[in-house]
Amino acid sequence: MAGGWAKDGAEQAQIDDTVEDALQRVRSEIPTGESLVDCEECGEPIPEARRRAVPGVRLCVACQAERDEAQETVSPYNRRGSKDSQLR
Repeated sequence: MAGGWAKDGAEQAQIDDTVEDALQRVRSEIPTGESLVDCEECGEPIPEARRRAVPGVRLCVACQAERDEAQETVSPYNRRGSKDSQLR
């Protein structure tokens, strides 16, 4: 049951867009390339086990935890699909 200017059945398209946006965001955050030996923020050594477990890792566990906490929360709602939602 779509409302506003959305077509009937548009809910699934909105859900699909929300899931795809979340996947793109997560994929863009995956490290790539060769892992660093020392953390690029604090300079502490990155343990060998972490470098093997996360290819392309650039931060130590402590700095990564700080970055994860500071990262802005992304809204789970996709507001692109409905003009009605833009009016709220």
